[in-house]
Amino acid sequence: MKLISNCLLVALCLVSLLTLAEESRNYSENALAREFADYMVNEHDLDPVDLQLLLEEATYKQSIVDAMNRPAERVKEWKDYRKIFVTEKRLRQGVEFWQKHRETLGKAQADYGVPIEIIVAILGVETYYGRLTGGYRVIDALSTLAFDYPKRSAFFTRELENFLLLSREQGLNPLNLTGSYAGAMGYGQFMPSSYRAYAVDYSGDGVADIWTDPVDAIGSIANYFVRHGWQTGGMITTRARIRGGYNEDIVNKGKKPNLTMLELKQEGFTPVSMDIPDDTKAIPLKLKGERGVEFWLGLENFYVIMRYNTSFRYAMAVTQLSELLAERVKQANSAAR
Repeated sequence: MKLISNCLLVALCLVSLLTLAEESRNYSENALAREFADYMVNEHDLDPVDLQLLLEEATYKQSIVDAMNRPAERVKEWKDYRKIFVTEKRLRQGVEFWQKHRETLGKAQADYGVPIEIIVAILGVETYYGRLTGGYRVIDALSTLAFDYPKRSAFFTRELENFLLLSREQGLNPLNLTGSYAGAMGYGQFMPSSYRAYAVDYSGDGVADIWTDPVDAIGSIANYFVRHGWQTGGMITTRARIRGGYNEDIVNKGKKPNLTMLELKQEGFTPVSMDIPDDTKAIPLKLKGERGVEFWLGLENFYVIMRYNTSFRYAMAVTQLSELLAERVKQANSAAR
């Protein structure tokens, strides 16, 4: 028995040592990383010595690969997913954020046509209003996924390219910047390409800073939404009634609304909101909620939220959190009068 215990202890120690060795592996000798470095030198005139030093510092993280393989939206039913993001704590802190930044939020709504509650809900779902922006070094996250996550290597290689360009453009040290396990950054968790394309200097200080400046984060999220087709005053979702024999093959499929209300009615889905024109397009959804199966229709603005994160559960969480936030703020304003 003692021999077995000693063997098990030795095995565990070996596993721990191998794990530590794997985690400490850098990218200075990685073939893909060296090819990427050559590209960055030739295409963007980055300094080869600086790039070599970056690759020596960039570290493989097995925990990042593990996290990529088990995102919550792939494994949780809606009723469980909702419990994570639509909570009393998130509502309370959302109201506090709204009240603290009321002037900036109001300006963003007026400038971009994106409702305050949507901006605040995005911040709430993404980072608890800037409290939890991620503890991974972005250079580690993007290097790991670019060079050691084959099924999405192309995407994350482009994001690493954008990250290094962003760092140069803003005069930032790429070794000091942190974010999520996927390399998303700041209050709104922008990927580097989105940061470069949609982040705005809303505070007017000369820098688009969504890491530490909530004003820039608010303006940047509003800009992202309007640039992706947000329809001012448009609906996001509506409940749907179904008839027997509805077409279950079309639920939760695709991302972009491609069936009109008239077509959906023919497939067995009738919107609860009766004032929606028949030519309005929507995505039919079937969700497992706390009280059983729910049927919804996601309209164009729902699709815009999915442009931020392609999970329909995510878009529904943002939608419902935003509705509850607007209700709470309205109640608070009424009570204050």
